[in-house]
Amino acid sequence: MDITPCTTDADYEEWRQVRIAVLPYERCDSVEELRRQDESETRLMLLAREGGVVVGSGLADRSDSAAMGSLAPRVVAEHRRRGIGTALLRRLGEHLTGLDLPRARATVDDEESLAFAHSCGFEDTDHEVEQTRAVQDAPPPDRAPHGIEVVLESQVPGLWAASLDTFGREVLADFALSTTIDVTPERWVTSWLGDPMFLAVHDGQVVGCAGLIVDTDVPGRAENALTAVRRDWRGRGLAVHLKLRTLAWARDAGISEVYTWTQDGNAAMRSLNERLGYATTRRSTMVARALPLD
Repeated sequence: MDITPCTTDADYEEWRQVRIAVLPYERCDSVEELRRQDESETRLMLLAREGGVVVGSGLADRSDSAAMGSLAPRVVAEHRRRGIGTALLRRLGEHLTGLDLPRARATVDDEESLAFAHSCGFEDTDHEVEQTRAVQDAPPPDRAPHGIEVVLESQVPGLWAASLDTFGREVLADFALSTTIDVTPERWVTSWLGDPMFLAVHDGQVVGCAGLIVDTDVPGRAENALTAVRRDWRGRGLAVHLKLRTLAWARDAGISEVYTWTQDGNAAMRSLNERLGYATTRRSTMVARALPLD
């Protein structure tokens, strides 16, 4: 078995095909997006081949969770239980150890992967639920709360980037996770930004947001990007208004289904999604353990 880093567009496309095969229900970044993200010195993307055939992939990078790395070994179903996942995990763990990170985390969506993680010393830390909604019958948004102007991020360049300290850090601190989120300015304007992204603005500052990320591999499907409201604007219907904006945009754009992942402990957002017609479709588990790996 050969394990090599991704370097060419063909490598990135093969990496994508493994991820799509393992997680067919989640959007996968395009080759262009993967290549741009892989420019980071902390990121490692791997391909595992047997006899020239791609059988698995791997990803490791600094996590948005403070003092943690994130890793994801993936193996195509028909090639599992042959040591490929273990070999990928070892390489990814070595990479994170080399970044002087004390812990590693991963997200798993099925019982087989969870059992593998447990066998490698990972322990459950957090849980998320996927909620899905067909958009054809989504109600139109009501008027925004008084004093709020809703704009598209693309219409006001720089506003999202400037909102990290005045908005982003507060709403990310309220995530129902066992670890704190410490997002960099670079990741704020890439990984946390939807297209479209609706921004609620008051006195020139972002106080709420909701967006979508369209799945280019599955026409008609999109994932909700970050939906959040600053603490002093909660309880006024702003989150509902912004979420309905995204559903209306999706319907007009020919999207038929929207899905979102929400922390299991975020009862307020899960309840809001349910009121808007979202139904729970699957669950995932976040696991973590100390580095280096044994």
